[in-house]
Amino acid sequence: GKKRQRVDKDAVQSNIQSVMAEIKGGSGKKRRKKKGRPTVEEQEAQVEQERQEEERERTTVRVNEFLTVAELADLVDVAATNIIGSAFKNLGLMVTINQRLDFDQIEMLLEEFNYTAVREEEYIVEPEFEDIQDAPEDLEPRSPVVTVLGHVDHGKTLLLDRIRDTNVVAGEAGGITQHIGAYHVELKEGRSLTFLDTPGHAAFTAMRARGAEITDVVILVVAADDSVMPQTVEAISHAANAGVPVIVAINKIDLPAADSNRVKQGLLQHNINVEDFGGDVLAVDVSAKTGEGIEELLDKVLLQAEMLELKANPNRDAQGTVIESQLDVGKGPVISVLVNSGTLHVGDSFICGFFDGRVRALLDERGHSIDEVGPATPVQVLGASGVPQAGDTFQVIDPDRASEIAENRQRLEREKQLRIRERAVNLGDFGALAAAGELSTLPLVIKGDVDGSVQALSDVLEQLGTNEVQVDIVHRGVGAVNESDVLLAQTAGAVIIGLGVRPQTPARQSAEREGVDIRVYDVIYEAVDQVRAALEGMLAPERRETVEGTAEVRETFKITKLGTIAGCYVSEGRMDRKGHARVIRDGIVAYDSEVSSLKRFKDDVKEVREGFECGIGIKNFNDVKVGDLIECYTVEEVARTLSGTV
Repeated sequence: GKKRQRVDKDAVQSNIQSVMAEIKGGSGKKRRKKKGRPTVEEQEAQVEQERQEEERERTTVRVNEFLTVAELADLVDVAATNIIGSAFKNLGLMVTINQRLDFDQIEMLLEEFNYTAVREEEYIVEPEFEDIQDAPEDLEPRSPVVTVLGHVDHGKTLLLDRIRDTNVVAGEAGGITQHIGAYHVELKEGRSLTFLDTPGHAAFTAMRARGAEITDVVILVVAADDSVMPQTVEAISHAANAGVPVIVAINKIDLPAADSNRVKQGLLQHNINVEDFGGDVLAVDVSAKTGEGIEELLDKVLLQAEMLELKANPNRDAQGTVIESQLDVGKGPVISVLVNSGTLHVGDSFICGFFDGRVRALLDERGHSIDEVGPATPVQVLGASGVPQAGDTFQVIDPDRASEIAENRQRLEREKQLRIRERAVNLGDFGALAAAGELSTLPLVIKGDVDGSVQALSDVLEQLGTNEVQVDIVHRGVGAVNESDVLLAQTAGAVIIGLGVRPQTPARQSAEREGVDIRVYDVIYEAVDQVRAALEGMLAPERRETVEGTAEVRETFKITKLGTIAGCYVSEGRMDRKGHARVIRDGIVAYDSEVSSLKRFKDDVKEVREGFECGIGIKNFNDVKVGDLIECYTVEEVARTLSGTV
């Protein structure tokens, strides 16, 4: 700092002297020479300034809010023991190698090692990923991407199977062994379609919404023997939000109870006006069972796609969207990607979510190995360093940059996840903790066998929250519950939810040791019900008041040790010894307390009914007056449900 200021001052002074010398006079040659070449002093000043800039850059460390001692030591190339010693000597902190330090602590520790800490802001989008506009001449026609949405029992999956089996090119039929969340169907005359297969149940809102975002056309499947169901309405809203055209497939038309017109009438109430009724929405009667109407349905999809003029540039670095991802025992992380633009090749380096990688193999939906894949085509990618989330962007990029971005994203995510809460708890404990005023959020770590299920469960659980109690998902991932999950749950005070996965033996032992609760479920709704019960236990109970009766104060007595007793006549209902008493004077509540004593003549009684006289003592109140009304009421605390809150 100071040294740099001195050098700059010298340089400025030197420049002033040079200019003054030129003004006073001198040969034109000298002036030209001065203008063309800096003086020795100026050169030295420039060198010194550059040296200081380099030194400052070398000693500046960009850090986020939290780092462990080990990470900090690695960042500045200092032994972790030195950091631990400095923390104790200068900050009075006893720290371990895996302990997390906040920014203020990091800043003070780095000063001891002659480094300056600078808080690194979280980036939003790396410059490489800003949308590149393709030249019109580079664009080529691509296959339409079609998402099939609809109610769980309306034959959606059977319809997809029928389309694949009936219309794929001869020799390619059947043999689908890989579930990759999408299917590329080759039709006659060189046409093709890509179908996204999204699960059908209401819990899978997140995945269906994701499907609608990357799709060109939605086929809305509605059963001809049924009506418009909640999931049908939900699918309509997804398509409307994404601005995607809808084609209605009225399925099960072969059944005796089928009524196509009734379905069309029902759709009309949700702004789906089909052509038969004068609207512009295409509708086809089909039977997934017999194959009736399938050809017509596909023709209408292709017709709709032609109107959209779908194009993409195949001659650029591939960019795509993750449809599904999972951890395969033999293959490692397997990512199902829908390529949006460009062509993906074996050997390409990429970044996807928090992970980088190099394409080791590309597999189609039949598990066949392929060398490259173009736009609007689904493919399984092997070679990622981890399992990304469904919906993440997949981008081909320079390998060094991919690794750097992945490391940065992982660190940011790790810091986001590890919000320290000092106690590990059991799912059943949350009600008691909430009653003690200690928490209003339920932290969870969610692990599942497939990312789509994890996303769906997370989405449903987060929607359970109200303005009083919330679910806080501190981490979600794919694969078995491991020790890292247990450690995270322990520090965050979270419960681990496993969907279709089991804890590894070391994780189970670690959980028992640390007191972390691991709950495993095979069905998504079992998990939802358990978490709902835990949240309801956290709600403050509803205080329900019942007015038992009213008494008129006709005289008052002062009794030693008991205070003022109100001589009353019960005009309505009854007075209850265990109840509360509200003193009402001129229509205004003068006091509200408990009944301290209830007597009939000189005897203590449990209750006094309408039409009888009694003596009532009110806890901590001696100012009762003749003419007051005493309202007796009881209070019941009723457990609340989430449906009763907002």
